[in-house]
Amino acid sequence: MALSKLILASLLASLLLLHLVDAHQSSVHAQTQTSLLQQIDCNGACGARCRLSSRPRLCQRACGTCCRRCNCVPPGTAGNQEACPCYATLTTRGGRRKCP
Repeated sequence: MALSKLILASLLASLLLLHLVDAHQSSVHAQTQTSLLQQIDCNGACGARCRLSSRPRLCQRACGTCCRRCNCVPPGTAGNQEACPCYATLTTRGGRRKCP
């Protein structure tokens, strides 16, 4: 009887240990996966986006913030917001579009 309890306890301990190791490996894999995402060159993309702006420094600053948050910048100097939905949905406190 004592032997069966010992076997059962060791089996439960083994399953618990296996579960903890698997959970740890999953979290490590998730952390490394986010760092593998390719970052775009926000300065270059925003330079192209803001090259015709009447206020280039303001445009570059706003575009840079949006680019770092969304990791994308719509093509062209204006419009094309559908190419980057995250970029299009960011707004200021006043409810206006944040990104140029």
